Amino acid sequence: MAAPTENLMDDKEVERFRTQLLAELAALDNEDTLGRDGQKTVELDQQSVGRLSRMDALQQQAMAKATQARRGQARSRIEAALARIDDGDFGYCAECGEDIAPKRLDLDPAVPTCVNCAGAR
Repeated sequence: MAAPTENLMDDKEVERFRTQLLAELAALDNEDTLGRDGQKTVELDQQSVGRLSRMDALQQQAMAKATQARRGQARSRIEAALARIDDGDFGYCAECGEDIAPKRLDLDPAVPTCVNCAGAR
């Protein structure tokens, strides 16, 4: 990665992004808490649950686990963005070191690359 240029964002903007990222992290934690029931082991009890109901429950369990995995990926991206804020690298492309457009960060403050480097992938 190239050395970062002078960042166009002031401290107030960076703190706004930090607040937004922390709120997103708290929302993910809340969703994790709510989604735990859907990931529980599906019991085989033919007396209370028929075969199709159990298959439906297994499918719902798989969807809950996939959703949990997506939340884990989102959490990793947010934590990496918070680390970039702490390191003073927030707002700079992780690939080329140029400024990331503020409108791009407004859409997703966890984004690590500028539009040019994201398109080059």
